[in-house]
Amino acid sequence: MKANCAEALLPECIFARGSALANERTPDGYTASLPPFTCSSSRCVARKGFEASLNLATVGGVVRIPLTSPNVVGICTSRGTRDHQEDAFKAVAVSLPAEELSQSVQKHHEINWDPRSFGLPLELATQLLFVGVYDGHGGRDASSFLRDNLHQVLENTKPEQVAEAYQYLREQGGYFRRWDGGELAPWIETPPDGTSPAPFDLVARTALAFLMADKQFAEANPQVAATCGATASVALLHSLDWREGGITPFFSAKRLSVTVAHVGDTRALLCHTDGGRVEPLTETHHAEARRESARLRRMASSRVMDSFGESRFLGAVANTRCIGDSQYKRHGVTPEPTFTTRLLEGPHYAYLILVSDGITETLSDDEIVDLARGARDPRAAAQAILAFAEELGSQDNATVIVIHGPDATRELRDYRRRQAMGSERLHRM
Repeated sequence: MKANCAEALLPECIFARGSALANERTPDGYTASLPPFTCSSSRCVARKGFEASLNLATVGGVVRIPLTSPNVVGICTSRGTRDHQEDAFKAVAVSLPAEELSQSVQKHHEINWDPRSFGLPLELATQLLFVGVYDGHGGRDASSFLRDNLHQVLENTKPEQVAEAYQYLREQGGYFRRWDGGELAPWIETPPDGTSPAPFDLVARTALAFLMADKQFAEANPQVAATCGATASVALLHSLDWREGGITPFFSAKRLSVTVAHVGDTRALLCHTDGGRVEPLTETHHAEARRESARLRRMASSRVMDSFGESRFLGAVANTRCIGDSQYKRHGVTPEPTFTTRLLEGPHYAYLILVSDGITETLSDDEIVDLARGARDPRAAAQAILAFAEELGSQDNATVIVIHGPDATRELRDYRRRQAMGSERLHRM
């Protein structure tokens, strides 16, 4: 089955407003187009809001950098030998409340970061890149729902909905009768002394978004949600750099906050420039995993091995955390994500990779990052990973998302290339 690279399906569009941006190049080499909302390709579909682009403020206005560009995000996906494609993915820009981002940066990185002091529209100053890979099981309904809705739920959810999400899970019974709210516990009830609850932050908002998405999916079609589910890995990339005229985009930021929310067995990997060292940002939520085994032990539910040697919870469930699978909720299958936060120094990381289990069942973490090393752009890196997995016999649905970090040696490489070409000419004379 031929791999399908997402950037080939979506044209490379650059949108800008106003003639002041005509032929203007951004610091990272992207050119703004003259007419508002134009595209040279007949296949272009203009998308509202932040769907297709990342906004960059300049002196002349706003440049929109296309997330479909192979230099920004590379996505490849394949159905494998399966009859249906149950993987899904999303790469969009989202804008979140300034006070929550400030709280998150202070809490997790001990940095005072206040976008309200930048003199920019908050919609630009508080923009994050949202990248998600979703691996469905029991059908494509859950993964498609997450692709179409999770990023919007993240933007629109409110702290006042915590009680609603808490009540929804408590009503599942069984395991959730004694559930304390997890990451959302501080916001379930007003403190007894009458003080305000702790300020909402990015982790709390994302945890609530996962629970509300699960609730909405279950309510939209209870029969489907009972047996259909999806695992998910979502990365939120938040540039902390500000320069005169705007926020530095994630791909050239010297300080980048990364938050990964995860349920199931999709995977997020960070590759460092220091020797290509790989750092997993997710853990697999299977019943035999230490953290999950401890969480589920009080339910006294059994694990059994299937014919492929994989452990299954209740004899049927591979993943103990996912969206959907509502028939197993009372036994402890939960939509609560686990989180990893990192403050990345731009020159010290090479790229971030998100993959579905169609890749990780065949390739090791080191193989995945090594295959991406040296690729000319994120799309080529995603192609290389997917092609090798299929070459080694991967038959499952498989999806790869590659987000490159800053290219710290581009100018040096260009200089050396020019020098080499000059030397070659001298030798020929």
